[in-house]
Amino acid sequence: MKILLTGRTGQLGWHLARLLPRIAETLATERASLDLGQPDALRAAIRAARPDVIVNAAAYTAVDRAESEADLAHAINATAPGIMAEEAERLGALLVHYSSDYVFDGTSQKPYVESDAPNPINAYGRSKLAGEAAIAAAGGAHLILRTSWLYDMRGSNFVLTMLRLAEEREELRVVDDQVGCPTWARAAAEATLELLNHLPRAKKATGVYHLSARGSVNRYEFTRCLLALTSTRRAHVTQPRLLPIKTADFPSPAGRPRNCILDSTRMKETFGVALPDWEAQLRLCLAAGECRER
Repeated sequence: MKILLTGRTGQLGWHLARLLPRIAETLATERASLDLGQPDALRAAIRAARPDVIVNAAAYTAVDRAESEADLAHAINATAPGIMAEEAERLGALLVHYSSDYVFDGTSQKPYVESDAPNPINAYGRSKLAGEAAIAAAGGAHLILRTSWLYDMRGSNFVLTMLRLAEEREELRVVDDQVGCPTWARAAAEATLELLNHLPRAKKATGVYHLSARGSVNRYEFTRCLLALTSTRRAHVTQPRLLPIKTADFPSPAGRPRNCILDSTRMKETFGVALPDWEAQLRLCLAAGECRER
């Protein structure tokens, strides 16, 4: 088996680039070697590699900036995945693509399942939904894996932002009316490895799946847990006051869904794959980060 991986320097791609070679020959690319904004170059790279699996971990993820760069977000999150899907279908390959809880508007009173109607409320979410549609339209074998609140100890994400602000500020104001399933990038990467260990089954089970941490938490409570778990590491600074606020009190260019909880039952029932609960993942992530610092 041969795998073509995009986005190897991102928080998810970094882990995939280290895990996928355990099961297959892996060609891992990043923007410098494969610019997803160049359709002809993308098609040529896939045809030259002739992979059995394409794992697309590259994405435009600047949610607020996407409001003013909608065309660029669409090119990376929609046009490029569509091209990958067309080329994968041509090769008889499987495409694994990561999507987002932001394809939903967040108004549901219960966790979202795969059959719920998407209704994105920002440009980023619209670009991710367009990517899903382009992949499905190509007609080939694919797994679209929707994740929720992805984070790691590298890259740009909510966890690193909160840790940085905790060092800089005496007070942190965090919204308590946005709820999700914070998911560690490594956990998602390990789940992907498990899926690809049974390639015929994965190709047969083509479709959309939710892949997120078990359980849910609002951003305020998640931050409180994060700061408690890292208090020893930050003993040299005064613990900031943590205050809950509402989304309306924190305006941003892009709207955020209030409910980002994904129900991952279909993933477990189809593949026997289930991620740990969100707090267990956070503890493992922080422990892994501390080990790298030593």
